[in-house]
Amino acid sequence: MKLNILTFGIARDIVGGNEFEVEIAQGANIADLKSYLTNAYPEFARLASFAIAVDEAYRADDFVLEQGSEVVIIPPVSGG
Repeated sequence: MKLNILTFGIARDIVGGNEFEVEIAQGANIADLKSYLTNAYPEFARLASFAIAVDEAYRADDFVLEQGSEVVIIPPVSGG
């Protein structure tokens, strides 16, 4: 299935844009997507963590993805 991914912050820098598309197996979950991303973009492995939101809600690694969902990579946030 095809997923359209939106990015922010360092995630945008890693993929080189605000938005990109990936092809991933039907029935894939968030853990599968994270694995795909770290293989396709090794810089993700260097982040302490990154979250995935689907349809405006943070999702756990076992959440099953569906084509057409809004998927957002949310990088670690620092501040002070």
